[in-house]
Order: sequence, then C-alpha cells, then structure tokens
Amino acid sequence: MSYRVKVAQLPNMLASVKENKLYDPLKVIKPTGRLIIKGGRVIDPANKIDAIKDVAIRGCKIEEVRDEIVPEKGDAIINAKGLYVFPGLIDIHMHIYDLFEVTTAPAYSAVAHGDTVVLTAGAGNTLMAPSLLGAEVDRGLPLNVGCFIGAPALLAPRASVEDKIRFLKGEMDEEEALTKISRNRIVVRTASLAVAIKDHMGHFILSDEGLDAVIEIAHRVKMHFMSHTQCPDHAERVVDIAGKRPVHLGHATAVAFGSHGDPVGNMERIVELAKKPNVSVEFVTTHLTTARGLRDAVFMDPEAQKVAYEALKKGIVNILISDGEADATMKGFGDTRDNIPAILELAEKGVLSLVDAVATMTYNPAKLLAERTGQEWWVKELGNLSPGARANVVIVDPIRKYAAYTIVNGQIAGFDGRAVRRANGAGGWVTRYGIIEKTGVGDFVMFTYYGA
Repeated sequence: MSYRVKVAQLPNMLASVKENKLYDPLKVIKPTGRLIIKGGRVIDPANKIDAIKDVAIRGCKIEEVRDEIVPEKGDAIINAKGLYVFPGLIDIHMHIYDLFEVTTAPAYSAVAHGDTVVLTAGAGNTLMAPSLLGAEVDRGLPLNVGCFIGAPALLAPRASVEDKIRFLKGEMDEEEALTKISRNRIVVRTASLAVAIKDHMGHFILSDEGLDAVIEIAHRVKMHFMSHTQCPDHAERVVDIAGKRPVHLGHATAVAFGSHGDPVGNMERIVELAKKPNVSVEFVTTHLTTARGLRDAVFMDPEAQKVAYEALKKGIVNILISDGEADATMKGFGDTRDNIPAILELAEKGVLSLVDAVATMTYNPAKLLAERTGQEWWVKELGNLSPGARANVVIVDPIRKYAAYTIVNGQIAGFDGRAVRRANGAGGWVTRYGIIEKTGVGDFVMFTYYGA
C-alpha cells in the first residue's frame, strides 16, 4: 500500500495503451495551467519572508504565496519539502554571447545552476550586440538576457556626445542615425535596447576625455555604467572622473589576486570607494567560497577575503555576481556553479543572514538597476515572489547546494542541476524599459507581419 501511495502520480502522468487504444491521462485531467510549489522554505528578501509556504504560479507570473494552497484537479505540483525556494537569481555580470561565443552551452549551464536573468558584459560588445543577442533570444533561449555595450564601441561613431544621448534615448531620427551612428539599419533600430555600458581597463585604457564621455552618456540616458575592477589605481581614477555620477565597480574581488599590488590593501581601497553614495560594488561568488577560486582561474588572497566578508557584513557591498560561465569562451573570473554554494556558505559562516545572502543575487541587483535606469519595473517584476511578479524561481537543495529546479517565466528550465530542453524559448530580451519576448531580429529573415 505504501508503494501505491508513493507512486500515486503514475496513473495521472504516464501515457499508456488501454484496450488496444492510446491512453493519454492529461486529456482526461485537463491541466489548469497552475504550478504549485508546496512546502518549501520560502526566502523572499523583498517581502521579508523566511517561512514554510506554498507558491502558486500561473502562466509567467507569480499568482500567490500562502501558508497553504489547496491543489485543484489538474494543478501541477512540485514537492519542495526540505528545500529552499528563492526568487530566481539575477546575475548582472556574466559572460555569455560576447560576440564570439560559438555555442549555446553556457546559457544552458547557467540556467541549470539557478540563473534566470543575466546581463552579458562583453568588453568588446559593439552597438550590434543587442541585435545579435536578440536574435539568440528570438530563436530560443531558456534565460532572460540583456547586454552591455563596450565603451570604445560607443565612442567610435562620428556622432557627438549629445547626438549619442539622443540616439540611445530613441530621440534621433532613423535617417540621421544612419549617417552618424551606423549604416546598418538593424543596429540603428536595436542598439538602444542595451541596458548598460562597460569600461574595460583589462583590454583598453580610455583617455580621461573618453571616460568622462561614456560616464556622461550613461548618466543622462540612465544606463548602468560599470568599470572593470582589478587595478585599484584605475578604479580610483574612474570614480574621480565620475564625480557625483553613478559608477559600478565590476568583479571587485579581482583586486585581491596580487596581480596589481598588495591584495589586502587593494581590497581595503575598493571598500573605501564603495562607501561613496554614487559608487556600487559587486563581488564574485567564486572568490567568496572556501575554495576561493577555480583551478583554471585565479585565487583570492585569504586575508583579503576576510576584508570582503567584513564589507558584506557591514552592508557596504551587497551584490554578488558570477562574472562567467566556465563553459563560455569568455569565462571571466568565476562560475555560475558557485553562486548557490556562495550564498549558502555566507549564511553558514555568519557573514550574512540567509535572507541577506539571498538578497545579494535577487532583490539587491534589481533595486540597483531600478535606481540606475530610473525604471521601477525591475523591482516589480524581478527579484521577488510577489503576486504579479515574473515567475522566476530557483528551488535549492541546501544539502547538495545546487539548483534542484530553475523556473524561468513560469517554465521549468532546470532540473537536478541540468537544463530542461523544452524550456528553450522561455527566456526574454532584457531592456532598460522591461523584458520583451522578441526583438524580431531572429524572425524577420523568415517572415514578417502584415500591418494596416
């Protein structure tokens, strides 16, 4: 009898043959379209929730979160007893599709490990990056993806700073853009969908005038501006040139490798910069784990790691990122596989509460992007489990420290640390103004729509 109870779902799920005919139980059940996550420990920092609750998803939205949701016939149920239920991870600095990526494997690996929203931070991303990445989304990705524009690519067009500001705001006539920005009409139509601009000291050192120009463009267009952080001298230079304008220091734990001076002193200098009201800082999850790095990457100095822990504990820094997917061509300094372990280890070590640790890759990055872009949709749709928010959820096994399930826009896209291929197409294109299902770049070569 116990066996029948444990496998009671079998007759409800499995197609078979009965009386020499195909038997499809789902046609009899008629699924409601509702997915219920039952009995998990829900950690939702935005709503200050840390409790055993049920979460209901309908379509691509969170429907409700309650102590108990009674299933109806046709509901799909995930038994999350003993598991944690977080908002889907938001990874605002991860290298996939940096123009020269030749495989989709990194995207699938990222979603398998809990990422649901990513910003790809290619140093060489051109104004064409939004169209190229948009085509990838149109043709089927399991992630919500947005991108940075490389600072030199933005400086390159003949247009003035004022022209570029008008262009990125969508205020420039298309014919004018074709003479000042790009002769490619697709680029002209899609470049303004980019979320952010990246200065990358590791590949090129901009002049003071160039840095001032891209910071001014980002500030006035309300784009997120990030600078490569490995040399503290450069970070201080960027912050000095920015004045009171917003600056984000990317993968800041990279100053603690010893490649640019004293690791501990470097970390202390970055933490001082992080205290400025216009400066935000991110740390790499890999560097915060006990291992301090991957075997094929670089190791964070253990004493400098303590400085980073203290900055997190005091709330001076509150955002974590992966900086890469180890399977990607441009892998960065970390790996998405370390995101969940880092979050859980920070709580286990007492550096942060579990709620605050989860917030570093959920509510906090959404809040930062809302502030930098002036767009409230980030905190309404992402980084939380409020009714009406996008159904981006990661269900975590706290023992194995991995993503048991990753749900993207209401679809199960990862299971047991692996991608679920039928979620190909679940993702959307992340712009400053919201997430759209398609850019059209992947479709217009195949078909068009007949308009009035």
